[in-house]
Amino acid sequence: MMNYITIIIGLGICSLASCATQKESIANRKETESVSLAEGQIKSLREYPIKIKFNGISEDSRCPEGVNCIWSGVAVAEIEIAEKATKPTIIKLATIDLQDRGYQRTANTNGYTISLQDIAPYPNKEQGTQTLRGNYKISVIVQKTVK
Repeated sequence: MMNYITIIIGLGICSLASCATQKESIANRKETESVSLAEGQIKSLREYPIKIKFNGISEDSRCPEGVNCIWSGVAVAEIEIAEKATKPTIIKLATIDLQDRGYQRTANTNGYTISLQDIAPYPNKEQGTQTLRGNYKISVIVQKTVK
């Protein structure tokens, strides 16, 4: 009879410890939100009290499809982040990380991490990048920075 009581108490302690670990894991989990924007578009986020505006592409030197290039090139998106209590911040995110040229895929601002996922459309050899102006779309991931 004593062995059963010991087993029951042991199982109770293990399940309480498991609950505490799950609560810590949920509390430390970072929520992310994926946002897709067309040039000039502004979106309010569901998860966070910020607005994101895609101002446009400041550079697009990506190697067009169907062309052999020395390097793959880069596209840089200009994004504006605004919170109620702060002045809007402009960040530039690139399709590649290249520190010596100042290109970065991810930036931290106002307690958020914003990561560029994609810039579309991709240039082709017939049209180049000039006809893409005004037609770009980006996809970014926004995440609250955990301190």
